[in-house]
Amino acid sequence: MAETRAAIRSGAYNGHTSGLARDHVQGNVVVLPKALADDFLRYCQRNPKPCPLLAVSEPGDPMLPKLGSDLDIRTDVPRYRVWREGKLVEEVDDIRAHWRSDLVTFVIGCSFSFEQALLDAGLSMRHIDQNRNVAMYRTNIATEPAGRFHGPMVVSMRPLRAAAAIRAIQVTSRFPDVHGAPVHIGDPALIGIKDLALPDYGDPVDVMRDELPVFWACGVTPQAAITQAKPDFCITHAPGAMLITDLLNHQLASF
Repeated sequence: MAETRAAIRSGAYNGHTSGLARDHVQGNVVVLPKALADDFLRYCQRNPKPCPLLAVSEPGDPMLPKLGSDLDIRTDVPRYRVWREGKLVEEVDDIRAHWRSDLVTFVIGCSFSFEQALLDAGLSMRHIDQNRNVAMYRTNIATEPAGRFHGPMVVSMRPLRAAAAIRAIQVTSRFPDVHGAPVHIGDPALIGIKDLALPDYGDPVDVMRDELPVFWACGVTPQAAITQAKPDFCITHAPGAMLITDLLNHQLASF
């Protein structure tokens, strides 16, 4: 993990983190001005499946000691997105030049963290096998609004045979802090997804004839809410390029 973080911090690695530091908890990142922090905190509390909070910083403090003794949110995410008025304006590998004294960091649980438990249970993850980012889709499932924040739930998808899907439900139910059990299994059209080959974020993977698409709530959901809330300024991680923490995945298991 230390080598991976060092590579990210130095700018030597800026790709997706699926399959990296597999024992360690990974997190989605949202950085907002303090004026919007209370609304966003309520949004996360009202939508715990897509937005399970792992940590919230003090205003202006780039450190997150709960997640790592030397973790610096300005440098330790492989790739960041910078938003203005709800529009993506650039992607960068380092946000020190964008940092402000009023910024509050939110770290939200990521499904990459429960993937190790799925792998340990003997379930293969096709996107990892193919060295791809996981496929993510906007759905017709509405999140509960809070202040200016509202919008559709985003889900991540992993294809599994029926027996494996049942096992995946059992395994991921133990990890509510990283999205927990799936929110949908089967026909993607029922949750507003028209074509699995065209994900809104990430990379497509094949779904075989004997497999079911299994959908988990996804921490990219706040980025959909940001496009609706249109904050003057905001920073997020790029989808799939997660913050790798010092926490171990098994520490998040509820039983």
